[in-house]
Amino acid sequence: MSDEQTEALLERVRAGALLEPRQRVVVLLSGGQDSVALLDIAVLLCGEQSVSALHVNYGLRDAAIDDEKYCAELCQRLGVELQVERASAPRQGNLQAWARDLRYGLGAQIADATDASLAAGHTASDQVETVLYRLAASPGRRSLVGMPDQRGRLIRPLLRARFTRDETAQWCLGRGLEWREDVSNETAAYARGRIRGQVLPALRTVHPATDENILQSAELLRDEAEVLEIVVDTALAGNDRISIDHLAALPAAVARLVARRLAEEATGAFCPQAASRLDELLTLSRTNAGSAALDVGGGARAVVDHGVLRFERSPRRASLPPVEG
Repeated sequence: MSDEQTEALLERVRAGALLEPRQRVVVLLSGGQDSVALLDIAVLLCGEQSVSALHVNYGLRDAAIDDEKYCAELCQRLGVELQVERASAPRQGNLQAWARDLRYGLGAQIADATDASLAAGHTASDQVETVLYRLAASPGRRSLVGMPDQRGRLIRPLLRARFTRDETAQWCLGRGLEWREDVSNETAAYARGRIRGQVLPALRTVHPATDENILQSAELLRDEAEVLEIVVDTALAGNDRISIDHLAALPAAVARLVARRLAEEATGAFCPQAASRLDELLTLSRTNAGSAALDVGGGARAVVDHGVLRFERSPRRASLPPVEG
């Protein structure tokens, strides 16, 4: 890659304004090509004294210790402070979700303590895969908006710059930077690997602009989502509850968004199920003169009290005593 090409890629990230000179940044560094490219770019744009990195060794692969060593060598070469955290995976549950939550949780703690941004190396290629995965796995508009390029301290500079996975490889090769390969990313063992290796190649035979069309659709839907949030704000007028009569008078699409907003604010977690239970919510007060409740899923319970709907966390079910005998 020529110096002109390198500068053109760098300018795209600079134009995104998520990385500024002397800005404190904590880079989530896995050792893969995307995070390596991001770390190098962050050093160039922010300065090595402003950049640090976090590497989490999950101990899930035989190559994990070599990944850790490589990250240490890379950070030493770039003049960046590295913090390494080692973790033991749980025996049960979703390992990918556990690893993601751990990585972001640790990164957020470091970023908060140093008043820094937390930078993740997601690219436009990751965005396309994310949209397709969410479309297949869950209903609703939110599935199609993809990952935001900025949320609170979390920033995704390569995503805003529309870097693809091929371009992060070009950047690393052009800058003489090696990277570590996680072979599990390319296998069919995980859903994202199947999307990358099977679904997307098939869609590209349908239309060569598949990736770009998905990206543009996600961006348009995010813009429209901002308008819808204003509509929901107006309907609720700053309240954490709404009368059933008011809810019933709203267009069905807005009423579903209002129900979901109330459920998610009550639980502090995503609760798309609340929107799908709108008809049941509207009939609660008709079948019960006083107070009525309905668990809508996602840890949320709808409560209608004298014609007013609010949400609360669903109570935990008590464990049954062991059966003796």
